[in-house]
Amino acid sequence: MTLSKSSSSEPEALGSLRIQNTVNNPNADLAQSSAELLDLFSSMEQQQLDLEETADWKKDNMEYDLRSTEWIVEKVKADNVYAQNLYASMCNRDFVKNDVWPILTDKRWSCSWRHAGSIIADMQEIGDYINWYCSGIIDLHEIDEKLDNLGNPLNEDEKKKMLELKAHVPEGVVTDEIRKDLLQLGWIVLNDIENK
Repeated sequence: MTLSKSSSSEPEALGSLRIQNTVNNPNADLAQSSAELLDLFSSMEQQQLDLEETADWKKDNMEYDLRSTEWIVEKVKADNVYAQNLYASMCNRDFVKNDVWPILTDKRWSCSWRHAGSIIADMQEIGDYINWYCSGIIDLHEIDEKLDNLGNPLNEDEKKKMLELKAHVPEGVVTDEIRKDLLQLGWIVLNDIENK
């Protein structure tokens, strides 16, 4: 590639030089941009890992308690229905640490649907948020039709998957088992306190 010398160092001239360079060698610019994006992503990921090591991040943080408590991590890994129910419980809900000061100061914990899915994926060490995102939006009628279809019966794996889907709950629903486990973990569904 031949670069012509510019008699000007003005931004317009430098911009045209960059455009000409891209036209003459588009893959070089793409490779550089890709490398810069990967560096940015790695940097952001490292910043998040560093943040998660701080005492402030761990304090009164339900995500930390969920991801660092072995018995609940094992339940999430062992049972996809339980994992989905835990995901759904975190959507559209606020929680408070079951301790005097967080309750008195109204220190709430909540997360987005996407982040709730990421927490479950992190706990299972499989996939990412999209495996759980909107998993409570299901058509029970369609599932029942598939289970009852005698003309095209499901194999055992397909039947198990359909039964798992049927046990999913909508986003925002907190099952009794999840509520009990969160309380054991030290967290209260805030809406439960507000409704008393």
